[in-house]
Amino acid sequence: MATPEEAKLHHFLQWLQLNRVELRGCRIKYSDSTKGFGIFSSNHASDGILLVVPLDLAITPMRVLQDPLLGPECRAMFEEGEVDDRLLITLFLTVEHLRENSSWKPYFDLLPTTFGNPLWFSDDELLELKGTTLYRATQLQRKTLQSVFDEKVKRLAEKLLILDGHPERDVKFEDFLWANSIFWSRALNIPFPHCYVFPVDSEGQGSDVSRETVNSGTLSNGCDSLSNGESGKVPEYDELQDKVASAASISQGEIVWVEGLVPGIDFCNHDFRAAATWEVDGTGATTGVPFSMYLLSAGENPSTIEKEISISYGNKGNEELLYLYGFVMNDNPDDYLMVHYPAEAIQKVDFSESKTQLLEAQKAELRCLLPRSLLNRGFFPPTNSSVEGKDKSV
Repeated sequence: MATPEEAKLHHFLQWLQLNRVELRGCRIKYSDSTKGFGIFSSNHASDGILLVVPLDLAITPMRVLQDPLLGPECRAMFEEGEVDDRLLITLFLTVEHLRENSSWKPYFDLLPTTFGNPLWFSDDELLELKGTTLYRATQLQRKTLQSVFDEKVKRLAEKLLILDGHPERDVKFEDFLWANSIFWSRALNIPFPHCYVFPVDSEGQGSDVSRETVNSGTLSNGCDSLSNGESGKVPEYDELQDKVASAASISQGEIVWVEGLVPGIDFCNHDFRAAATWEVDGTGATTGVPFSMYLLSAGENPSTIEKEISISYGNKGNEELLYLYGFVMNDNPDDYLMVHYPAEAIQKVDFSESKTQLLEAQKAELRCLLPRSLLNRGFFPPTNSSVEGKDKSV
């Protein structure tokens, strides 16, 4: 008999298939207690393409604005400047996660429910960070998120759930904190083809909604609204062929960067030596699926069967990895530290007295972001002459 986790995974894989996601050379399975679910190689893909996800499945600000439940309320707030693109997605995640009939339920059921980032630390655990920049950043972020939740999210989320037929639902801060952590730990900055973000109608006019969204600092993908929660099927574009033709006629430089979540791709965990990269295929020439994101093997040789396929989250130090994703890496080559600049160090630079007075007047702190490798021998490493003298005296 299947375990609850196996049943959820099976349901999620069916949901991916229903929404035209293709697992060509990989499969999704449980990795370990620290990573959760991950992507593993399953067979040799001759072209190196492991996974293909239609961009229609991406959770982006435009999807929120066109959603039948959230769209009307969120659009009004967006036009008034009360929400930005990231808050739109976070609000969407908060509400959809609480909806019993959400079409996204198979996806949400496989996402983590707890996180290791400092926002989820207990008070005693947070005290372990006292004296670091991460401690102060976490305090400020907690305060900001609590304020946003109290002033905007709670009232609106509960109103939307009432409209959805759940008047008894009490939206808690932890629900919003979960959505915030999901966004920051899984969102990608996606290069969408311009014609996908700004679809042209039969009269040659661009989409006003898409243009307004992007020009206001919110990036979008122009997706249709979701269907009801019975099938879990995300609607497709009606004019896909016209958009493919448009994408084929534009240069590679005509793209719009979009923040969003891509179900499937976002199950790749991080490693310094990434086994794969992700790319966007606007015309379908590479994958056969127009307007899709695909996972491409980074090695020349076929991946070892059952080996976890990782991507790189970027050159991030352990402080940033812990803050965003809730983990740190041993022997991190990109690790760096924010250190307070010693008062005696500024005395050795030009105009030190006036600079010191300016810092005191502004009540400013002087800090440096330094690679950890530069601090192996301290902030003021001994000079060669002093080291040589010490060696001779021994």
